[in-house]
Amino acid sequence: MCGIAGIAGLGAVNTDAVQAMTDLMVHRGPDGQGLWSAADQECCFGHRRLAILDLSERGAQPMTSADGGLCITYNGELYNYRELRDRLKSQGSVFQSDSDTEVVLEAYRVWGEACLADFNGMFAFAIHDAARNVVFCARDRFGEKPLLFVSNSRMFAFASEYKALFALEGVEPDIDEARLLDFLDNPAHGIDHQRETVFKGISQVAPGEYLLLDLKDLSWRTSVYWSAEAGMAAKTTLTEAASHLRHLLRDSVALRLRSDVPVGSCLSGGLDSGSIAMLARDILGPENPYHVFTGRFPGSSNDEGAWATRIAGAADLTGHETVPTAAAFFEDIEDFIWLNELPVDSASQYAQWCVFRLAVGSGVTVLLDGQGGDEILAGYEQYFASYLDTRRRQGANIDGEEQAIRARYPQALAVTDQQWKHKLPWTLRLALARATNRGSDMAFGVAPGLAEKLVSGRTDIERPGDLHAVLRRDTKGFLSTLLRYGDRNSMAHSREVRLPFCDHRIAEFIATLPAEYLMGAAETKRLLREAMRGILPEPVRVRWNKQGFLPPQADWMRHGLLGAATELFDDPGFADRGIWHAPWWRRALQRVRGGEDSLATNVWKPFIDEMWRRHFVDRARSQPRLPPLRDGVA
Repeated sequence: MCGIAGIAGLGAVNTDAVQAMTDLMVHRGPDGQGLWSAADQECCFGHRRLAILDLSERGAQPMTSADGGLCITYNGELYNYRELRDRLKSQGSVFQSDSDTEVVLEAYRVWGEACLADFNGMFAFAIHDAARNVVFCARDRFGEKPLLFVSNSRMFAFASEYKALFALEGVEPDIDEARLLDFLDNPAHGIDHQRETVFKGISQVAPGEYLLLDLKDLSWRTSVYWSAEAGMAAKTTLTEAASHLRHLLRDSVALRLRSDVPVGSCLSGGLDSGSIAMLARDILGPENPYHVFTGRFPGSSNDEGAWATRIAGAADLTGHETVPTAAAFFEDIEDFIWLNELPVDSASQYAQWCVFRLAVGSGVTVLLDGQGGDEILAGYEQYFASYLDTRRRQGANIDGEEQAIRARYPQALAVTDQQWKHKLPWTLRLALARATNRGSDMAFGVAPGLAEKLVSGRTDIERPGDLHAVLRRDTKGFLSTLLRYGDRNSMAHSREVRLPFCDHRIAEFIATLPAEYLMGAAETKRLLREAMRGILPEPVRVRWNKQGFLPPQADWMRHGLLGAATELFDDPGFADRGIWHAPWWRRALQRVRGGEDSLATNVWKPFIDEMWRRHFVDRARSQPRLPPLRDGVA
């Protein structure tokens, strides 16, 4: 797990600029650094190392092939590197290290771009291929690791983080306001899975893609090498499917336990992280200590401490707890925002930040986490609308199921039930909201022209569609955003997070199963619950409510953050940006003070947006810049 950067140019690259890029990512790799330049000086790679596999200097990067024809800078982990190394050895390959980096490099040398099909891991890398005069860049299937780039007629630069690109002359943090507002309005849309980013001029390699850069003229093209499309329907019973999922998940956990430094788990107390912790304990055996890290919110209905303790006790895990607070968040806000780089949609991302920081004190460098289980295995109760729609189209009688769903999950179909509200003309909805000081649509607090564009662009209020289609959409979209949070929050503390549910074999298998295996019997993640029978403590396995990992955000807004939010909404500069309708947010904040907890989520949006502009965008604009090429031309 590391930070990578590089520049290719039509002319000699300024190596000081690449060094500056990697210096801004020291948190991603405190264990070492390196620079490499091509023989013609027109390409330079940089690297910051967090040593996880082969801690010796043999694993240092950038790494060159034995013949010098290839060089790689690589961020991530290839979990099946041992199996691939054995395959390559059988074909005559010779290895100088025990690192997965060398396996990636050699796999490309032997198999070319096709090597990606055999990779099970999270990664973003660039390989300079002197013989082909190209740079081959790739990003993992789900987008766990970032790969950002800028390109013009004379220069192509890439990096793991935006701030590294802003170290270059000519790269400015100019915001795509419409894209940003769309994300703030609905984080499920995501801003991390498309080519475009929030910053104009900065692009990204999308999840499941590779990019080929022609060094002759700096032209580039991308190709999709994987997508979680619907598979051929599997002929299997529910019991057989659950057994196969248990096998896949156990193997995924086992692969992700491979490490030359200590490994532990994030543990929320829920089904996903609990399953991973229990499987890890079974794989490691009782003689090996296993540390788990939990965020607590004492006194809040969101506190999962008791559930985490139950799991830790059942598996003899060594538990550690942290209690995020509003005061601590405001104390950390500058670093938190600078290292997260983009706005976060709730205070839960700060809670995640605190969990990774907790692991530092225990000496655990790698943490397994349950991210991805909800999107891949149908863990959100709002998916029931899509499930019922799917079953109806199949001709099934679902009256009984719908009643059972409404009984167990009273809010599951609320969005579908209230779609009529969104069909009212926007001008009427806005007038009613302003006149009555009611309503919670974020668009009510957006400047008029932007609000109309935002509302007209909404597409998710129609019929929910096929369940598998919705899961693919969220696996590609919203999950990509959650993975960005995990990447930035873990790397902020030089920790590596590994996600067993983000194993492509699991996603491909789930895509072949009937909808009733995933959400039948009024159960979210039905298949996972069946797979974990006899492994998870039974009260956890049949815990039907989905408990979000969320601090008491309304309470934070009423107390610890009230002064800061009040000052922000009263600041003339807030209104002068032309993004937000300040009077609406002043009234909304008063409503939260008066007890409207549900509105706190929306009040967070302009608050964190303004904090981000101050602590990331303004800081990025003020940092020193260097020309990417030696001739000083950007």
